Amino acid sequence: MEPTPEQSPHHAYPDHWEADVVLRDGGTARIRPITTDDAERLVSFYEQVSDESKYYRFFAPYPRLSDRDVHRFTHHDYVDRVGLAVTIGGEFIGTVRYDRINEQGRPASAPADEAEVAFLVQDAHQGRGVASALLEHIAAVARERGIRRFAAEVLPANTKMIKVFRDAGYTQQRSFEDGSVHLTLDLEPTEKSLAVQRGREQRAEARSVQRLLAPGSVAVIGTGRTPGGVGRTVLRNLLAAGFTGRTYAVNRAFDEGLTTLDGVPAHRSLGEIDEQVDLAVIAVPAHRVPEAVADCGEHGVQGLVVLSAGYAERGSAGRELQRELVRQARSYGMRIIGPNAFGIINTAESVRLNASLAPESPARGRIGLFTQSGAIGIALLSGLHRRGAGLSSFISAGNRADVSGNDFLQYSFEDPDTEVALLYLESLGNPRKFTRLARRTAAVKPVVVVKGARHSGTNPPGHAVPVSRIPDATVSALMRQAGVIRVDTVTEMVDAGLLLADQPLPAGPRVAILGNSESLGLLTYDACLAEGLRPRPPVDLTTAASPQDFRDALAEALADGTCDAVIVTAIPWVGENGNAETGDGEVLAAALRGAAAGGPAKPVAVVHVEIGGLAEALAAASSTAAPRTRPTTLAGRPATTPGTTAPGASATTATPPASPTTATTGTTAPATDTAQPTAATATPDTPSATTPTTPGRIPAYPAAERAVRAMAEAVKYAQWRRQAATPGKVPEFLDDTIDEPGTAALIDTLLGPAPDPRGRPLTHDEVSELLGRYGIPVRPTLPAPDAEAAVAAAARLGYPVALKTTAPHLRHRADLGGVRLDLADEEALRRAYGELTDLLGKPAELLPVVQAMAPRGVDTVVRASIDAAAGAILSFGLAGAPSELLGDTAHRLVPATDRDAAELIRSIKAAPVLFGWRGSAPVDTAALEELLLRLSRLVDDHPEVVSVALEPVVVAPQGITALGASVRLAPPPPRGDLGPRRLPNY
Repeated sequence: MEPTPEQSPHHAYPDHWEADVVLRDGGTARIRPITTDDAERLVSFYEQVSDESKYYRFFAPYPRLSDRDVHRFTHHDYVDRVGLAVTIGGEFIGTVRYDRINEQGRPASAPADEAEVAFLVQDAHQGRGVASALLEHIAAVARERGIRRFAAEVLPANTKMIKVFRDAGYTQQRSFEDGSVHLTLDLEPTEKSLAVQRGREQRAEARSVQRLLAPGSVAVIGTGRTPGGVGRTVLRNLLAAGFTGRTYAVNRAFDEGLTTLDGVPAHRSLGEIDEQVDLAVIAVPAHRVPEAVADCGEHGVQGLVVLSAGYAERGSAGRELQRELVRQARSYGMRIIGPNAFGIINTAESVRLNASLAPESPARGRIGLFTQSGAIGIALLSGLHRRGAGLSSFISAGNRADVSGNDFLQYSFEDPDTEVALLYLESLGNPRKFTRLARRTAAVKPVVVVKGARHSGTNPPGHAVPVSRIPDATVSALMRQAGVIRVDTVTEMVDAGLLLADQPLPAGPRVAILGNSESLGLLTYDACLAEGLRPRPPVDLTTAASPQDFRDALAEALADGTCDAVIVTAIPWVGENGNAETGDGEVLAAALRGAAAGGPAKPVAVVHVEIGGLAEALAAASSTAAPRTRPTTLAGRPATTPGTTAPGASATTATPPASPTTATTGTTAPATDTAQPTAATATPDTPSATTPTTPGRIPAYPAAERAVRAMAEAVKYAQWRRQAATPGKVPEFLDDTIDEPGTAALIDTLLGPAPDPRGRPLTHDEVSELLGRYGIPVRPTLPAPDAEAAVAAAARLGYPVALKTTAPHLRHRADLGGVRLDLADEEALRRAYGELTDLLGKPAELLPVVQAMAPRGVDTVVRASIDAAAGAILSFGLAGAPSELLGDTAHRLVPATDRDAAELIRSIKAAPVLFGWRGSAPVDTAALEELLLRLSRLVDDHPEVVSVALEPVVVAPQGITALGASVRLAPPPPRGDLGPRRLPNY
């Protein structure tokens, strides 16, 4: 939408205010500035508003807009007067406007920082969250234009509008004057306003996915007239799965006399169908997709699954087609899975949807699966089927131009039928949002991720998203911080998913091993040690052990309070005639199930070798219709998904409650705007030694290493859950030693009025001043362009001193001989200076400096940097080439808490060096943690600080010393995660 010449040339049309948003019911709409071209749309919109709503807006009967009104409401300068509209299908459904005012309430310009705001929403769209979304966006616009407060006059009877203001979370004041409610809102975001915004985002995006997965009716557009082909295959799969809704076949090439196909109604277009279709599966060539999307939009379809290929995976021309596809669908309020998708599946008994190319619908289970690759999706579905595992839902998003892994996490967080979320991702469109959503979801259910394209540095074909330059090891560390179980292969993902879906979480790393093979037991024992577990000596039942012997041994191990998990190893046992018995595996499976059912709730895994039917019998043990009992929480209450218990669920089966979702139907109840629990407040499952579990499937593995790796992931995740119950904090003592306002003023001065977008490095003195304001002292250095200057510098600093080169190719490379330490007097300093220049070059090339010696300790490196996609990252490692070569560096997202800082220094492989390794003195890790917290606070408070490196930081038994530091300032990158809700546009 471009401005007309009538609009002020001084204030160009602000296209960055345009945004696609998801409304409360899961539909989409577009928010954009109002222009002079909107006069007819505004009049049409106003004619559809009820007289009551008009009265609430203008405080008097106002049946129609005058020409003057229309001119006023469509002509804005985008600074002092701004209007935004919400559109669906190009037509207005809601508007908001602000006018800047002075203290007397009259029109004004800057520096006045208050504006009067007013809303109007079509009655047919009230209750969808339109006004709430408009308030978020108009508030962001106002802040950008220097407005700090909104004033609004609302009639007391207009309770809906009063609730919109009240629930927004902003600091506000209310008074009653002249028969109306006067509201004043402080537009500075607060923790409450951000929580409200994210809570609304979560419910809306979850609902948008739920509408796709639980439609009441499905139309397959592009169904072939003859068997075969993509469309006909999807129709066949829908019918084979027993979809509970209504199904239609649509193809414009159908003969006029054709009324049914495969037993379902056949139509040439959606317009011929008597009812509204909820979901359309589009399987036509790419050049015909726009026509199909328009037909869907004009007939009220709620969502699309686009199987058609020929988009971004084909290059730049296809990428533009893909963007246009998304724009077109969202303009009608629809969300898209795809294009180039494999399809979707929902196994809920009330839905039974298989709108995919998978020939066989998986059994109903507790695992939700999202994949960005159709081929990987096929492999995962096949692997889960072979292992006897069921799914709750499946989305193969293809190019994932719209619905993404983030949306799937939003849905999985609420879905009562999903206890484990598995995701195969090849790109992260919004890493900041992903880690935030993953942390919240992982606080109530496991999230297991395989990240493809880890080392290419580019996105796979078809994925038109920003590329993050952070190393894969950093991505993995950040996922771990968020509670995500990051594995390397899809096989490991299935292994971990099976254990987490059907077994309780372990209370610790102590593992009992029992079985009828000493060798297999020893292999399992070694694998446990390699994975950081604490195995007990294996119990050898001998090859003569019977199923009853296995049952007794497992029951004893589960009852033992010194073990937290059990791994059973089994090979074919020897029968009475001396021959190996390779089955009946069902007998052994029944014995193991019986022992697990009768003992305390601890995870059990089975490693088996050539025992016929054992894996199948263990997999078939559980009823997938209802989840098992979960362990209790720290407080002794049943661990649940936040919300209320699903209607019809038995208290004894402890089906995870469904916040606004109903377990029996899979449909979402009307959402409210109350804040939902986050990872910081959700109560995680905590293993209990006394809580029984119902008989269920026991995961079986063909190799000890696979079983142990899955168990190790469960142990680490359980530990994260326990810690997430009491989140870390930033110590208050930092506030007394940090000069935040002074630092902000200093940064403004250093950047200047017109900062270089590329940023600028700071000088040594500037670095020292900046870091000093946050309580991070840097040991001073003095230049030594010649020997005499070095001697003078040493006299000023005091002996002993260090002589160091600062040339870029020698910096921090003590191994190249560019550092001389412990120079106790002038003679030693002059000798070292001569050696240095003779060996490495002239002083002008080496740029030598003199620095007072610091107390001996462990040399470390502390860094902070900002990645445009992932955000601010805090890093720590030991100084030196070995750590750098081995990649032994730990990372955490900023802002870091005291727990993050403590974990950061303990998570590197060389951490024992800090804690008295081989009899050395432990160093002052408390001071090191404080340094990490101060640096985290600096980059969090001041996003202009885009890079900080403290190298080396010497950590002594008492205190720390930063010997070198570099800082880079730049205009801060945009923070889309802190702005109003919007769908990404790639």
